[in-house]
Amino acid sequence: MNMLETAPATEKAVLVGLINQGQDEKQANEYLDELEFLADTAGATVLKRFTQKLANPNKATFVGSGKLDEISNYIKVVEADTIIFDDELSPTQLRNIETILECKVLDRTNLILDIFANRAQTAHAKTQVELAQYKYLLPRLTRMWTHLERQRGGIGMRGPGESQIETDRRIILDKIARLKLQLKKIDKQKATQRNNRGQMVRVALVGYTNVGKSTIMNMMAKSEVFAENKLFATLDTTVRKVVIGNLPFLLADTVGFIRKLPHDLVESFKSTLDEVREADVLLHIVDISHPGFEEQIETVDSTLKDIEAGDKPTIYIFNKIDAFSYTAKDDDDLTPRTKENFTLQEWKNSWMAKSNTPALFISAIHKENIDDFKKKLYEKVKAIHSKRFPYNSYLYNSEWEIGEQ
Repeated sequence: MNMLETAPATEKAVLVGLINQGQDEKQANEYLDELEFLADTAGATVLKRFTQKLANPNKATFVGSGKLDEISNYIKVVEADTIIFDDELSPTQLRNIETILECKVLDRTNLILDIFANRAQTAHAKTQVELAQYKYLLPRLTRMWTHLERQRGGIGMRGPGESQIETDRRIILDKIARLKLQLKKIDKQKATQRNNRGQMVRVALVGYTNVGKSTIMNMMAKSEVFAENKLFATLDTTVRKVVIGNLPFLLADTVGFIRKLPHDLVESFKSTLDEVREADVLLHIVDISHPGFEEQIETVDSTLKDIEAGDKPTIYIFNKIDAFSYTAKDDDDLTPRTKENFTLQEWKNSWMAKSNTPALFISAIHKENIDDFKKKLYEKVKAIHSKRFPYNSYLYNSEWEIGEQ
């Protein structure tokens, strides 16, 4: 048998985004870059992008009728399977667009939920994703006639005069309630596990998705946490015991954050982020090679505040210095310099140097500046450990040789 004949065909996708007061053309293109990365992670091939300048999204079709006609003509020629919008669509917009384009329509939220569902491995992650999916589905039942009553069955289970949509809504609400109870049980188990670890100092890796958290985890803990150049490679929190010098502590790798992360997904995954809330130190990992890394930092900081972890002691770790690049200006170019023209040293001397938060620059994959990283982390953990266990603080030297590790 020819294996090529049995391989699933890659979906052909088209992306759609808006340029408005909230995001200019440059930002819109950066967001579409990320949306394309999301589509690639989900297994789709992006054929084309469409953007439109609108002050506000069209209430009926998100983009204007003329732009929708342009998209419709294009997808008929290339036979695209899926249209993906870079913002969450209302149920009305979703229904109208599907009717006009006659193909599958997804929004950013739906795409992220699909990736999470595909990446979830443990019962905890699967339950969290399923809960978020049902919350997303509930207001959209008018276009997703699911025949869920077959799963329920039994005589007398359907009320007199109850419509199909009402039956489906009641069944989904029941499922949401059961999933919430299931998560409470899992959360209790997780809390017991955390309590059993005692009072060891806890360090958590946080950051935008695909910045290298799992690579750093593997390097520090000599573990084999799944690391891949895809978005949301890690969904489940992994905790490992790490020893630097003769000082032990716990290191946790957590799910990455992203712009426009669906609210229901944040709510569902709050229990997973308990490791962040209960950490003594946060290592905020940043991909300095990404052109929008400052906005990514803001996204992570905002999410940390949402989960009540914004005031934790933090060390910024600017990763991927091996991939950093900048555009040098010619001597005769008199236009003002932009951030794209900053060298790595100039970035180091910018707000990063003025911030009260320590900042380090490393390449986890090439092991650059790892000794400085370990030393800074050792000092931070030791200060907390000495306060917590003053009777054995003499065991830890004020100086140690990294080369012996």
